[in-house]
Amino acid sequence: MVKNKPYKLNSQDDKVVKIFSELGMPKNLAKTLLYISHCEECRSAEIEHQANLRQPEVSVAMQELQRRGWIKKRDLRKKGKGRPVHIYSLSHPIDEIIKTFEQEKMKEVQSIQNDLDQLKKLIESR
Repeated sequence: MVKNKPYKLNSQDDKVVKIFSELGMPKNLAKTLLYISHCEECRSAEIEHQANLRQPEVSVAMQELQRRGWIKKRDLRKKGKGRPVHIYSLSHPIDEIIKTFEQEKMKEVQSIQNDLDQLKKLIESR
């Protein structure tokens, strides 16, 4: 595993998390994504400590990030017995992930616009 210096989310990151949150992304997901984007590789325990999240919040975020295909996981076997340690990294650059998120949001906007247009037509035709 490449050893990174742990990254601590800062006030600039807080602004990014706030915007993601206002766009409908859960805060734990935004913080986890942002933390991983600052690291070459990391463990979930690092995310918990450095992003100020609880273990269940990180676990839920990791599941969603994996479901979306935004992170990849590899196992690091420890010496002796015991579970392997999971190591996470982004599967795509953060700007590509943001582009995907933007496309999802634009589809939602278009769907809302279509619904509003249909509503107007229905009201006008009464």
